[in-house]
Amino acid sequence: MDPDTDEATQRQLHLARAQGDAYGNALEHMTTAVADDGGEQRAGDYWIGYAVEEAEGMYEWRGDELVWREPGETNLHVEITVRDAGDGRFVPGVRVLVTVIDPDGQELGTHEQPLLWHPMIYHYGRNWATSGVGLYRLRVRVEPPRFMRHDQVNGRRFAKPVEVEFSDVNVSLARA
Repeated sequence: MDPDTDEATQRQLHLARAQGDAYGNALEHMTTAVADDGGEQRAGDYWIGYAVEEAEGMYEWRGDELVWREPGETNLHVEITVRDAGDGRFVPGVRVLVTVIDPDGQELGTHEQPLLWHPMIYHYGRNWATSGVGLYRLRVRVEPPRFMRHDQVNGRRFAKPVEVEFSDVNVSLARA
């Protein structure tokens, strides 16, 4: 099949949307059944989502091996999802910066959220130390990915940074 025919393009779009649907199902499960709070907003070529839950232990590289690290003094895990607004698929390779703002309006900092492999859903995430429970705000900036792209028409997406803010993010942690 010639990859530039209308028939091939329709098949590719169908397969891409099926991937997006599967990711969307995992995202819905994460935000409604696993996380304490979650949501999603459209921003340019993306759907940007968040989920928050209690801080988690993770494997990290130390030298040439993976070593388990407990959450330590952190108490909140912030997960950010970045999806293609056209088909719902996860967008890898973007730089995600998050600012957490506490209920009193104080910024707790801005940090890059690295890509995290997860057995159910890829996301960008990290643990944070928060001041307690309440309604927080998350300011999320997504910078364009630097990867090469196929398709002379659709390949021009994801070319500009976007920012969204989530208000009334409910942080209700046992360890807060």
